[in-house]
Amino acid sequence: MVARLLDSEPEQAYGYAKVAFRLASRVAAVREALGFAAYANEKYSEALAEFRAARRMTGSVELWPVMADCERGLGRPERALAMAGEPEVHKLDKAGQVEMRLVAAGARRDMDQAEAAVVTLQSPELASSSVQPWTARLRYAYADALLAVGREDEAREWFGKALEADQSGSTDASDRLAELDGVEFVDALDTEADDEPTAARTPDASDAETEEPKTEEPKTEEPKAQEPEANEPKADAEGEDEKDVEASEASEEAPAPETDAAAQPSTFLDNPFREPQSGPAAEDASGHDGDHDKQD
Repeated sequence: MVARLLDSEPEQAYGYAKVAFRLASRVAAVREALGFAAYANEKYSEALAEFRAARRMTGSVELWPVMADCERGLGRPERALAMAGEPEVHKLDKAGQVEMRLVAAGARRDMDQAEAAVVTLQSPELASSSVQPWTARLRYAYADALLAVGREDEAREWFGKALEADQSGSTDASDRLAELDGVEFVDALDTEADDEPTAARTPDASDAETEEPKTEEPKTEEPKAQEPEANEPKADAEGEDEKDVEASEASEEAPAPETDAAAQPSTFLDNPFREPQSGPAAEDASGHDGDHDKQD
C-alpha cells in the first residue's frame, strides 16, 4: 500500500508506513518503506535515520545514494559529496552508480560549482547510445547543468536526447525544450484562468472601428389616451355629424302642428288600410257616406 500511494498520495503513504512501523519495527522492509515515505514528504532527518536502520539490518549498500541525497536535503552538500567518494559506491550496481553520480552533481550545484557539476556528469553511461531506465534522467541532468553555465545550444541538444529516452514520462524534457524555443503551452482543462475576473479596459478608437452595430429591438408603445393634433379636425367633423343625427331624430319625434282638416287631404284616402281618424274630418267623411247611402 505504501509503494502504491508513494507517488500519488505521499502523505497517506507516510501514514500507512507509520502504522506498519508501530506493528513491526524490527522488520527491515518496514523501516525502508518508512524511510522512503518520509523522504517523499521531505522529512529528510527521519528518512536518513530509517535508511541507516534498514542498512544495519540488511548490510546492503543499495540505499547509499538516497542516504547521500538526504544529506543534501538537510543542507549538508559537502557530506553528500564525501559519501560519493566512499568505497561503498564501488559496491553499487550500474544503476546505483549513476544515481550516486546524479547526487554528487547536485551537491556540486548546491555549492555553486556549476562547471564541476557538468564534469561530474560526463561519464561512459552518458555517452552510451543504449537506453536504460536511468538514461533519461542522466541526460536530463546533464542538459540542465549545461543550461546553468550558459551553454544553451548544447542544453537544447541534450534535452532532445533525454526526451527520446524518456519513454515513461519521468522528466519534463518536452516542456524545457518548448521553453527554450519560446513555445507556451496552455492547459485546456484549467478552470482557474476562466474564473479570474478580467480587468476593465477603457474602449479606444480601434474598438469603435471593430465593434459591430447593435440592432435595437422595436419597442411597442402603449396606446395614448389623447390622439395627435392632426386628428382633431376629424374628431370635430364626427361631432358635427352626431349633432345633425340628433337634430334629425328630435325633429321626427316632435308632434306635427295641428292644421285645418279641410286644408289636409284625407289620410284614409291616402292609405286605405289605415283606420279613419276621429274628429271633424272623420265626421264629414261619415256624413258624406250617409248621403250616398240615402241616394242609393
